[in-house]
Amino acid sequence: MPNPGRIRKEQKTRFSSIIKTRGLRSSLAKKEKLKQDLKRVKEMSREIKRQKEDEKKAKKERRRENLRRTAENAKKAEVVQVIKNVAKIKKMKKKQLRTIEKRDTLNM
Repeated sequence: MPNPGRIRKEQKTRFSSIIKTRGLRSSLAKKEKLKQDLKRVKEMSREIKRQKEDEKKAKKERRRENLRRTAENAKKAEVVQVIKNVAKIKKMKKKQLRTIEKRDTLNM
């Protein structure tokens, strides 16, 4: 007589006694269709990846061009004053010296 709430143990079967079923065999046409589908999917994923890469390259190039143009425009907009008397530089305070930059004066 089983106790209430107590689960009975099931009779265990040996691993070798488990009936093995052969996998369902698909026809050659189905295999070919699956192969073609897989090939098409891989090709599409490759194409998408290539497009993303091209977009990334174009974006990078555009950014580089914009940075170059910005630097060029900043250089054009600069107000330059040539200091001919070097003694003035020695008299300047540190804060003023920080604003001074050396530039090539030949192409001005």
